[in-house]
Amino acid sequence: MTDHAESSPPAKPEIDPALIELAHEVFDLARRGDAAMLATVIEKGVPPNLRNDKGDSLVMLASYHGHVDAVRALLEHGADPDLRNDNGQTPIAGAAFKGFNAVIETLLAHGADVEGASPDGRTALMIAAMFNRTEIVDLLIGHGANPQARDASGFTPLDAANKMGATDTPAQLKKAGS
Repeated sequence: MTDHAESSPPAKPEIDPALIELAHEVFDLARRGDAAMLATVIEKGVPPNLRNDKGDSLVMLASYHGHVDAVRALLEHGADPDLRNDNGQTPIAGAAFKGFNAVIETLLAHGADVEGASPDGRTALMIAAMFNRTEIVDLLIGHGANPQARDASGFTPLDAANKMGATDTPAQLKKAGS
């Protein structure tokens, strides 16, 4: 005979609402790009890889919103440049989607994986090509991104650019040897 209490999952500890509010404020610092305050809160003990309920890290939020100084501050304080969110997306992919060259340069300078494919195999180069981000295509290829890479559907960056009707990146990719 088994005791019912033993078979029940353990109760989740109650989280202090003040702590939840503080975490929201820290995520807002990343969204706003407050590099100095992010550095301060990390130095006071906030984990540099703190993630929200969607798995977005502070670096992901700062990258997606184009805040290069905040990204740099977080990376210099030990944040992971490749930490994926719950959808498997990387900060470099978010910056490629939004068109933030300087953020991508900063991520790469701090060791981000230039390929860093999402679970469906889509790379930052594919995203940049799809959205006709010519400077980012050059930047990523210059850092070793593979123009021949294929996603889970078998599409290359060139295929993705053509599918989305990008006007300039297909020629770039052909020149790069796609």
